[in-house]
Amino acid sequence: MTLVLFILIFGVVVIAHEFGHFLLAKANGIHVVEFAVGMGPNLFSVKKGDTKYSLKLFPIGGACMFEGEDGLNEKEGEPSEGAFNKAGVWGRISTVAAGPVFNFILAFIVAFIMVNMSDVFAIRDAVASQVSEGGGAEAAGLQAGDRILSINGEKVRLYQEISLYMQATYRGGDLEIVYERDGEQYTTTLTPQYDQEMGMYLLGVMNGEFQEPEGFETFQYAWYEIRYSVKATYKSLAMLFRGQVGREDVAGPVGIAVNVVGKTYDEAKNYGWQSVLISMLNIVLMLSVNLGILNLLPVPALDGGRLVFLLLEVIRGKPVPPEKEGMVHFVGLVFFMVLMVFIFFNDLVNIFMH
Repeated sequence: MTLVLFILIFGVVVIAHEFGHFLLAKANGIHVVEFAVGMGPNLFSVKKGDTKYSLKLFPIGGACMFEGEDGLNEKEGEPSEGAFNKAGVWGRISTVAAGPVFNFILAFIVAFIMVNMSDVFAIRDAVASQVSEGGGAEAAGLQAGDRILSINGEKVRLYQEISLYMQATYRGGDLEIVYERDGEQYTTTLTPQYDQEMGMYLLGVMNGEFQEPEGFETFQYAWYEIRYSVKATYKSLAMLFRGQVGREDVAGPVGIAVNVVGKTYDEAKNYGWQSVLISMLNIVLMLSVNLGILNLLPVPALDGGRLVFLLLEVIRGKPVPPEKEGMVHFVGLVFFMVLMVFIFFNDLVNIFMH
């Protein structure tokens, strides 16, 4: 079941990404040579029109390959009018950017479904339904029922954003808390206290009240869930670069399958199929946002790296020679292949050593 769920989850996220590239390529008259789901040897392929549709052995990743991209996949002789570099620069920009954009669209759809299942999905506002006795919040004058609006200028809407801030952003010292009580806004200074059991600093507020949004509110809360996932992704990346995240905290496809999908399924199945569905949708949401953000990083071989070259073309008024750009992306691809091998062995170590 873990394998089936993993393949379904990765498949949905990857197909959404590649379909974004595919759809905008078609709209801009770019010839798609192959639309592939998975990596490695072909399991199945069919050709319709000028495009080959492939399902590959390893259920990770995918590709939407265009004629003439990086000087590859060109038809015999001169590139046709459907070659990637023959399209207008803004058409190419929209085609490249569409992959990550479709990941965010998928994430919003998933978040909307989850919010509309509020009877089993925990939606909690950033409201202090309880204030810990002797904690920092109590000392700062916060009371049960207060709604926290911002922490040191960073807006919060969901309760989990408070925990995220304390784990990923807090660096010590006092915090400026803006909160709402009886329709009025107040500002106070709060000193978090360290919790030995949890191993982190806490504000001293708790929330156990679930919300059940209706009507237009469901769109608002879907947006809040997306915003939280985006925050969690870029703050996790920042922690990684700062050395706050160790090797054991990094997971690749194998680690995600075993330690995320597998363990989440084992815990959720005890509470019924709806709990399993919500848990798997939540993983789809996080992975889709992760893939969207990571692909926008200005790194060679990623969509963000390609967008850098396209924006340079807009600024310079002429493209970077395809051969030179292709070489840069090839170096990036080699780097990611090496990184994938490292992450694969790291996953094995984390699975069998912990």
